[in-house]
Formats: sequence, structure tokens, C-alpha cells
Amino acid sequence: MSVDTDTIDDILSRIERRLFARRLVLLLGLVVASLAAYFGVGFLGDRPVPAIVRFAEFDFFFEEFARYFSPNFVDFTAYSREREIGGLRAIWVSFANPSSLVETALGLRSSLIVSAVVITLTIGIVGTILGFPLALFFGVLGSERVVPFPFNFLFRGVMSTIRAIPALVWVFIFAALVPLSPLTATLAVATDTVGNLGRLFTDELEEIQEGPIEAIRSTGASRSQVISFGMLSQVSTSFVAWTLYILEINTRIAVSLGVVGAGGLGQYIQTNLNLFNSYRAGAGLVTLLFLVLSIELLSSRLRARLRPSEHESKGFLDSLRDLGDGSKWLGTSTRKE
Repeated sequence: MSVDTDTIDDILSRIERRLFARRLVLLLGLVVASLAAYFGVGFLGDRPVPAIVRFAEFDFFFEEFARYFSPNFVDFTAYSREREIGGLRAIWVSFANPSSLVETALGLRSSLIVSAVVITLTIGIVGTILGFPLALFFGVLGSERVVPFPFNFLFRGVMSTIRAIPALVWVFIFAALVPLSPLTATLAVATDTVGNLGRLFTDELEEIQEGPIEAIRSTGASRSQVISFGMLSQVSTSFVAWTLYILEINTRIAVSLGVVGAGGLGQYIQTNLNLFNSYRAGAGLVTLLFLVLSIELLSSRLRARLRPSEHESKGFLDSLRDLGDGSKWLGTSTRKE
């Protein structure tokens, strides 16, 4: 079988032209994006180029940054602070005196690391618990399988409106009702949970099988019984898994809310950064890293057991990579894993 050399050359030339065009478009895209970023920053304020050429400022930056790698845990507990025990030794001494850990945890003071961690966890957990009932209500009624179109969009609209406002904004909205505090942060997390968790519940109900629903219906069951035993029974495990996922996100949100003064670990870090105390801020950042990774790994493994066919247990590197997901810190993440 003979091969037409001219045809092959034409095909190769077309492929080369397409590759050249793609590279050219990519290059132009990078140029346009760079110019947009440069002039965009210039529009919002002074362009960073004059500051960047001041290389002397890099010495100050790296000097400050290096301090985060020498964390001072003197504020770990009241016991370590009173005795001015710093460095990593403060952790061992505090654990050697468990009564000081309990006393500090119950004190709920954002100026101590153990207390700040307890406040952050409480905000995330209680906020999730408070938001769950409304998330279930709006999530179920937002499904077209439960409420016919277009009435279901009334409930979807409520969830979309809640998701459109980040938790960092909700905390200031509630500040008009309750002074900025851990309670304000809890209300903000609960409201954010209604939008995010409710949306996941709605999406899950849209994917259920019709067979069990028809089977329940054929027995003469009422509408509420069809919803309970034909629909919700299929997604009960998934609902628990998604609730754990939102709990994981809510813990991060609780840290972010602390940065604006709502208490917890975020407030401890922000306070020390404002005081230019990089060593203590570094201790808070190390604690934050340990807290977030621990909760994420625990949540991942629980969800992997609940839904082994759909979820794989998340590894340490994956959890570390997720720390860069800004949507999980701001309360705008509604994607399915």
C-alpha cells in the first residue's frame, strides 16, 4: 500500500500551524494577563515596581519571615505564661501539668493558644449544628423531586443568596445584633452552613434512583413517607458525609473570622502580628497548621468509611495542598469532591 507523501506533509504542516497558533495565543494571553495585573494594581494604588527595586527591604522581609520558624509557645497555657516558659518546652511542660490545660481550655481566652483553639473548634462545631436543621429544610425543599418547578427555586434562591455573601461579611451583619465576639462568629458560620450544606443536600437528592421511590409509592404511602423512606433513606449516609465536609470548612472559616476580632486562634495570630511579635505569631501559625490538617484528615477518613465507593481517604500531602484553597477559608466552597 503506497503512502502519498504530499498528503503526509500537508497533515504535518497543519499540525505545526495549529501548535504555533496555540503557543502564540498562550503567549498573548500571558502578556495580556500580566498587563492587566500591572495596570490593575496601578489603578488601585501605586504600582509595586518602585518598591520591588528597593532590595534592602528584602533583608527586612526575610528577617521577619525567619522568625516564624522559631515559634515561641509561651502563651500555650496560663501555666507556661505565668512561669515565662517559652519555645517548644512550653508545650511539654503544659502537658506534664494537665490541670493547667483544662483550666486554660475552660478559661476561653483568645490570648492563650489552648483557649483560642477551643474557641475556634466550638465556633465551627456549634455553627454547623445550628445550621444543619435549616440546611436540611432548604436542601430538601430545593430539590425538584420534592417540590415541583418553579416553586423549588424559592428555596434555592434563599440558599444562593446566603452563599453569595461570604461568612466574613455575615459576621459584620450579625455584629449589629450581637457585639463582635465568638457568638457573632457562630451565627455567621451557622448562616453560611445553611447555604453551603443545603446546596450539597439538594444536589445529592437530584441524583437518587427512581426505583425505591416508586416501590414506596406503590404501597400507598403518603407524600411525607415517600420523601422519608424513598428519598432521604437513599442519601442519609451522604448527608452525614457532606456535613463532616462542611464541618471541616467551618473550622477554617472560624479561624478567618477570628482575624477580624471574633475570637479564637485567628485573633491570637492577628493580635501578635499587629504587635510585630513574630515569634508568638509563628506559634499560632504552627498550631493553626496542626489544627486544620488534623481535622481535615479525620474528616476525610470518616467520609471515606461512610462512602467508600465515592470518596478516597485524603492523604497528608493532599490536605496540605488544600490549605491554599481560599474558598474553604472564606466560606464560598460548595463544590463536590
